Amino acid sequence: MAAADPSDRLSRWITYREIVAQPRIWRDWAKPLEIYASEIAAWFIPTAYDEIWLCGAGTSAYIGEALAAHLNRAPHPLRYRAIATTDLVASPGSYLRPHTTILVVSFGRSGDSPETLGLLDLLDTHMPRADQLHFTCNPQGALAQRKSKGLGRRSVVLLPPETNDAGFAMTSSYTTMLISALVCLSPSLAASLEARITSLAAGAEDVISDMLLRMDDAAPCPSRTVFLGSGVLTAFAREAALKVLELTHGRIPAYWETAMGFRHGPKAILDAEAQVFSFLSSDPHTRQYEVDGAEELRCQFGASVAATLGPEGCDSDITVKGAEEDIWRGVLYVLAAQLLAVWWSDRLGFNVDNPFAEGNLSRVVAGVTLYPYQPKVTT
Repeated sequence: MAAADPSDRLSRWITYREIVAQPRIWRDWAKPLEIYASEIAAWFIPTAYDEIWLCGAGTSAYIGEALAAHLNRAPHPLRYRAIATTDLVASPGSYLRPHTTILVVSFGRSGDSPETLGLLDLLDTHMPRADQLHFTCNPQGALAQRKSKGLGRRSVVLLPPETNDAGFAMTSSYTTMLISALVCLSPSLAASLEARITSLAAGAEDVISDMLLRMDDAAPCPSRTVFLGSGVLTAFAREAALKVLELTHGRIPAYWETAMGFRHGPKAILDAEAQVFSFLSSDPHTRQYEVDGAEELRCQFGASVAATLGPEGCDSDITVKGAEEDIWRGVLYVLAAQLLAVWWSDRLGFNVDNPFAEGNLSRVVAGVTLYPYQPKVTT
């Protein structure tokens, strides 16, 4: 008797359907994104800024971390800074620079989180000359609707309605905001955008098919899981871990680290029932350390404890095609983790679309009191 197709079981969940819809969403979004990128290119001159901030909370903050790691590889002196709004709102004095020329790029699925509102308040009051570029999935949210009180330029990239995920976890919103910002902040990508998106979408469909084939009811859920990534891929490992933690209601503890950093203490999280996923870099130098780390784990904890995901030609356990650079391939690595998180959540008996039905966590964070910031006056 043939094994049941996991998609038959998982398709009842909105979250699963949103995950597998991503390739189509990206393809349909390519043309509108070209228009947005062209409009932004008309005024966006990176070297006109002292700094470009990439801001968001939770998953949206990890978008900024991935982009900063990638964009800072360029030879020009400009530096992109990934600043979580949870840090900025709580400790404004550590970040605000009123007398510098700054572009603040914000990410938000709802565009209405308390930290988003807190950031906009801070900009209005303390950095009114800062330019603002917003990426959001909700046309009714503050990122889409609220006007700046300052003199800075403001632009909004409003993503397709289906990226405003109805499920608890950010899935298509995360990947599509990251892709959109990458294109808008890298004008040179415009000429090859359609080809890149087509390749990425095809790679995503391969990942979906591959991961569904690997889903086995007979195999136990891991006791805990770890995602490893180096350089640009560190932020993707962080997002992958969060997806598992969220969708399994914390029942499967999930950790993230760099391949080398994991050896320095964090490896203590492992046991014989754990599962480690190592995201392999396209950089051959970096990949040596990642492969060595995975092999060490197999020797110490058993052959099945570690699985590698990597580009063609690097002898990984799971081959991920459709991207030449880590910033693009990382999207596909996270897609694999999204599917694993849904699979494990379903098997553990959770409502995948709302694992925290008791209300301890919510789709959009609420209940945060915002306090006005009064900077110290120095004499």
